[in-house]
Amino acid sequence: QFVVVDFFNSSLEGFFVPPGYDSLLFVLALLSYVAVLLGNGLVVSIIVLDKNLHRPMFVMVCNLVLCDLLGATAVLPRLMVHFLTGQKRMAYYPAIAQAFSVHTYGVAAQTILGAMAYDRYIAVCEPLRYHAIMTSARLHCCCALAWLVALLLIAVLFAFHANVPLCGRTIRHVYCSNRSILSLACTPTTVNNIYGLSMTWTVSTGIFLIIAFSYIRILQASLKQGQTDSNVRSKVFQTCGSHLVIYLLYEIASVIIILSYRFPSVSPNLKKFFSIMFFIVPPIINPIIYGLVSKELRSSIFYFHFQIFSVLMLFKRFKPTV
Repeated sequence: QFVVVDFFNSSLEGFFVPPGYDSLLFVLALLSYVAVLLGNGLVVSIIVLDKNLHRPMFVMVCNLVLCDLLGATAVLPRLMVHFLTGQKRMAYYPAIAQAFSVHTYGVAAQTILGAMAYDRYIAVCEPLRYHAIMTSARLHCCCALAWLVALLLIAVLFAFHANVPLCGRTIRHVYCSNRSILSLACTPTTVNNIYGLSMTWTVSTGIFLIIAFSYIRILQASLKQGQTDSNVRSKVFQTCGSHLVIYLLYEIASVIIILSYRFPSVSPNLKKFFSIMFFIVPPIINPIIYGLVSKELRSSIFYFHFQIFSVLMLFKRFKPTV
């Protein structure tokens, strides 16, 4: 007979923080989260406000940015509480919500990047038919499908948590995930393990094949068009290069996490640090990459900054004196 633990008394193991370093780590986590909010919030605001950016590529960028905000918000605020107060207890439903958000972020980032690769493929290989193919309805359908696939896959994954008795007390990680919660299970979770591995392999492989096919065709088309106009080739590489860099960024972060857990000699703190970087580095770097590469987005950012500065100066100039 199993002794089922009241999960409301369970806790996250978190980082092993030396005495006196809690405040420093809290500040670093806070600065990281502020950078994520400012960078991604600015990109979303500019795309929403500027009607010239209401185009497929920027709409998909907006979805990717929202996905980054989801991932960072799922992990960093709780981490800051851990550093600031030392609080490690976590109730069952907040733990499930955090784990659900973490996995949704991981899958949705890939499916959105797959949709962006399809958009770039149509734009380069079918330029004359692009607006006929990528209509507003199809654009929103692609974005909705990317989110729906991620949500359904993760919902099925967490459906296996129902009626699973938990016997452990400590989640040996810095945030909750499917595997870390089920490691507390009193019984084997074979079905969940098989589904989780199959889902991860299928999504990763499927998105890789979509992106690989798209970029092989884009490379062929750009080389062919570049024979007559070198500006076409440079524009294609500039537009698609940012998407490819961001995809590689997610994949490199994932590979580093996987490799760190394959070597038992790696310290637990270092493993947890690598896993946290997955929710910090891509969300901070993505707005910078799109801001630097996309001339339209960069121009809109400068324009709105100038407008805000002009309004502030005008308000200061005509501010009534008492």
